[in-house]
This record gives sequence, structure tokens and C-alpha cells, in this order.
Amino acid sequence: MQHRNRNHPSQLHHDHQKQLAAARDQHGGHDKHAGHSPEIFKRRFFICLALTLPVLYFAPSLQNWFGYQAVQFPGAAWVSPILSIIIYFYGGWVFLKGAWHELRSKIGMMTLIALAITVAFVYSLAVSLGLEGEPFYWELVTLVDIMLLGHWIEMTSVQGASRALEHLANLVPDLAHRLVAGRIEDVSVGELQEGDSILIRPGEQIPIDGEVEEGASSVNEAFLTGESRPVTKQVGDEVVAGAVNAEGALTVRVTRTGEQTTLSQIMRLVEEAQSSRSRFQALADQIAYWLTLIAIGVGSLTFVIWLGVGSGLVFAVERAVTVLVIACPHALGLAIPLVIVNATALSAKHGILVRRREAFERARKIKAIAFDKTGTLTEGQFGVQRIYTEGIDELEALSIAAALESLSEHPLAQAVVQEADARQVSLPQGKEFQAIAGKGVEGSVNGKRYRVGRPEWAQELNLAFSSHLQASLERIESRGESAIALLDDERMLVLFGLADRVREQARIAVQRFQEMQVQVVMITGDAEAVAKTVANELGIDRYYARVLPQDKATLVRKLKATQPTAFVGDGINDAPALFESDLGLAIGAGTNVAIESADLVLIKSNPLDAAYALKLSKATYDKMLQNLFWATGYNVIGIPLAAGIAYPVGILLPPALAAVFMSVSTVVVSINAMLLRRLKLD
Repeated sequence: MQHRNRNHPSQLHHDHQKQLAAARDQHGGHDKHAGHSPEIFKRRFFICLALTLPVLYFAPSLQNWFGYQAVQFPGAAWVSPILSIIIYFYGGWVFLKGAWHELRSKIGMMTLIALAITVAFVYSLAVSLGLEGEPFYWELVTLVDIMLLGHWIEMTSVQGASRALEHLANLVPDLAHRLVAGRIEDVSVGELQEGDSILIRPGEQIPIDGEVEEGASSVNEAFLTGESRPVTKQVGDEVVAGAVNAEGALTVRVTRTGEQTTLSQIMRLVEEAQSSRSRFQALADQIAYWLTLIAIGVGSLTFVIWLGVGSGLVFAVERAVTVLVIACPHALGLAIPLVIVNATALSAKHGILVRRREAFERARKIKAIAFDKTGTLTEGQFGVQRIYTEGIDELEALSIAAALESLSEHPLAQAVVQEADARQVSLPQGKEFQAIAGKGVEGSVNGKRYRVGRPEWAQELNLAFSSHLQASLERIESRGESAIALLDDERMLVLFGLADRVREQARIAVQRFQEMQVQVVMITGDAEAVAKTVANELGIDRYYARVLPQDKATLVRKLKATQPTAFVGDGINDAPALFESDLGLAIGAGTNVAIESADLVLIKSNPLDAAYALKLSKATYDKMLQNLFWATGYNVIGIPLAAGIAYPVGILLPPALAAVFMSVSTVVVSINAMLLRRLKLD
């Protein structure tokens, strides 16, 4: 029998849930729906609804309104009380239990619901047992029904928004094909250890993080990057759990297991973000607390006033119950959490992992964003920027240089080879290859001797160096680029200007920030010439060059002293600056998503995602404000109406209708939060 290891992602999801629940209890909080599920409320709603129909049928008020006479039989008078007792305890038990927990910590919506149905129940039952008055069983049972329906809708909404975690947990298969002494054995993913070799067949999901040892294929990593286009994987490339292998078989060496896998870390970050306390949630809880106190106070005052003016006990109790019902801060309890889970799911879908909820909410205030250059605005790899020739065709020069450089392992040499590949230039065969230390390489191509290396090599060999190429060299150096020269036995033929490639998305990102009135700042340790070239190419007006890693944090501190500042870096060397900024965004993280110093992790290494993060933050903030306004604003009109202020002009709000209005506010808040999913970040 195979056992699932506790570190398997689906098991980790369960473990994280228990840890987070324990953390909430430790801080004195209580989840009003702890141990509940949508199915519980659904089942209780339909059972109570079935039991409600006879109560409605026998209700004297409804008989008068609709002009019918209920069937009479011995004991008919006890149908409504008995069914109401069942509905009160069966349907209302979740609210009574929730109120009990709230009374031990901090009163809230469950207290109001429990108080409303209990007052209605006790008074009605007392009337049935001999107290003078008129019971309102039908109001009681419909109130319980509507409350159950509202909570069913709420839990279904929250669960739907949180499905991202369940989807992630289901991405990893239970079994893996481990290679042992040339044999294939199927084992539980939890049994895999670092260093094991596994086989991944075409069409299978990758069960664990690892490095390709043998084979080549394309892999769909859409769950991680949001990019549906398959990524080519060859020997030495990294693959992550949850990705889908396409056409080729891969042999992979396991590099990370359990909680260290990319998928497990993503799940942890998403779950922590969804369950973390929001500043707005704290505000909503505080408003709910005071609204509860106000409702109890107004309800009590309403009861006393109507009883005092001689309106009768039934009317006074009904008004008090109506106040308690309509003031129930049910929508407040849902207003912020549902926005949070939707925002977190949306950000994760776009490759933005939220680590600190409070910092994410502050992102809307950002007025300046500082980027580390290398690996953030640029790719961190050299590329050919310009080619200057003298008496030779550019493509021919590129083919000759690449033929020799393909035999070298130097990073600049590889840049020339990659440029030839990008232009689909066919390479002739290089012969008699020789590396000259500190100078370059030389060899024969098409029967002629060539050298590729430092421009100074031409002077050392007393080769001809035209004024055109001399001017080109000066331009290359003025931009801070590196120069490589192609020489024959007589003269310098070509100059290649090489520099760190600027990310195409970086240009778009800078434009987006400028449109958002956010100042873009570039920080780099490179020379002034390099920094100026990249800044000009990207349209960045403000930059700082020759900044040492330890000085980045100091610079960020100065920037944020004048305006709220975000910093985007690689999350490793830039950790102090990320921590110092008002909003730290780790980019270039790849599969290493456990960046403890950042507030957000941009796992696609795309600087444009930083603009998406700010846009999503502002949209999230707007939704929270809208929900808070709607969840509290309707009480300004609702509570006075429930208290009977408009009774002299013939307007009276019954408890059941008050429950409908309260539930409508909850539905509106839910729909408004769900509309966040329609936000187009790109």
C-alpha cells in the first residue's frame, strides 16, 4: 500500500490550513465559519425551507392577506410552534454556536443573528404557552431561511475564489517513474529524494522539481508563468512540478522535494496572502463591532419606546427584532475577505505572488519605482547591439566571427554565436582554432586566417585600422558597450558592439509607469556610460550609476523620504533595498519563489508585471472602499425604517423583509468583489 508523504503538495495544502487556523486562534480570532461548508448551509436551507411551508400555510397573517382558511384538525395550533422549534435549533444552530464563540472574544454578526432569532423564538413560544399577544412564527422561520441562504451564497463565493489552491494541489500526480539500475519503478511522489532520476513520458505532468539529464521536449508551464506557449527543455534545463511535458521523453534528476518545490512554495505564498490580516479587514471588523453595539442599543431603545407609547408588546418586539436583523453586519464580514481572495487569485494567475497583504494595499500610493538594471531591466546576458563593417558584408562577417567564436566558451563569444543563430546565418567550419590568452581566438575559415578578439589586438599586430572603424569604436565605448573586432592578416574588418540586452517588456513597463504618473528610477553598479545608454534606450530620465550593492538600500531610503517608493530587484543581492522600500518586488526569481525580503514576487521575471501589480492594487483598494460603503451605507436608511420611523406614514418593514434587504446587501457586495476578476491587467 502506498502512503502519501506529508510533504506532497496536496497534503501540504491541508497542513497549511491547520497551521493558519491555529495562528488565528492564537491571536484571539475566530472564524465564524470554522468547520462549516457550503453543503452544510445548503442542506439546512432546503430542509428548513420544506418545514417552513406548513408554518406559512397556518400563519394567521398570511390567511388574512390571501383570503383563505387553513385546514383545522386537533393539534393544528401546534404545527407552527413545533416546526419552528425544529427550524430554530436545526437551522439556527450554526448562528447560535457562532454567537457563543463571539461572546467569548468579540461580538459581531453572529451575535446579532442569534439575538434576533432567539428573541423572536422565545417570545412566540411564550405566547403559545399562554402569554397574551400574537406570535410571529412565520417571521422567525423565514428569517432563519434567508440567513441560511445568505451564508450558503457567501461560502460558495469564498470557496470559488479560493479554488486556485485546490487547482495547484491537483497539478502534481501521485506517482512518479523512478529509474533504478536501468529499471522503471512506479513510486509515490512522497518517496522521491534529492538526486533520484525519474522518467517523464510525453503528455505526463512533472511530479517534482528537477534538472533534465537526458532528452529534449517542450513543456507547458502556464500554471507558473501564465504563458501558454510551451518552453523548450534540454539537458541542463530546470523543470518544475505541475508543468506538462509535451512530445518528448525526459529523464530528470530530482533537485527539490516536499516544501522546497516551486509549487509548494507558491501554494504557501498564495494561502498566506489570502488568510493574512488586511488593514481594511481590521477596519471592517471594527465597524461591524460598533454596528453590533449600535443595533443592540437602537433595538432596545426601539422596544422601550414603542412599548411606552402603547403600541403593544407584539409590535415592540417585532420592531426590535427587525432592527437587529437589518443592522446585521453580514455584508461587512464578506466585504473585504472576498475582495482579498479574488485579488490574490487574479495576481497569482498573472504570475504575481503576494507575500505581504498590507504592503500590497499600499502599492496604490506608489509615486516612484526604482529598478535594479542587470537582470531586471536587462536580461543579464550580452547581446550584439551594433555591427560596424569595413569592406565586407555584415552577414558574411557575422558568419566568420561566429564560426570561430562557436569554439570558445567566453560569454562575449556566445553573444556573437547567438546573434548568428537569431539571423539564421549558416556557419562555415572553423579550422586550426587557437585561443590566445588575454587577446581572443584565431583560426582558418574558408581557407583564410582570421582573428576575433579585443580591438587593441589590431594595434599590437600593426594592422590597418580605418578612421571609420576608429570612430565606431569611440561610439561603442561612449555607450559603455564592449567591443569585439574581426581581423584578417592585413586589417580590421568589423567591430561588434556588445551590451547587456534590454528586456523588450522593460520598454513597455516604463511607458506604463509614466502613463500612471509614477516616476521610474534606474539603479546600477555599472559605469556612467552604460547606465546612460540603457536609460536613454528605455526613456528613463533619472538614474544612478556605480552604486555598490550595500549602498542601494541607502539610496532607496533617500528616495522614499520624498515620495512613496517601490524597488524592483532580483531578490538576492538586492535584499536590503527590497526590505527598505515601501513596496519590494522580487523579479528574476524564476523557480526560487521563497524570497523572504520581498512583498511581491514576480515569477515571470517580467518588469511589466510590476505595473500590473500597481494597477491591481488600485483596483483592489477601490473594490474594498465600494464594499465598505455599501455594507455600511444602507444601514443609515435601513435602521430607522426598521425601528418604525416611517410608521406614521404607513411604511412598516417586517422582519422577513428586513432579512431580505440585509441579504441583498450581501449579494451586492459579493458580486462587486467578483467583478474584480474582469480587470484586464494587460
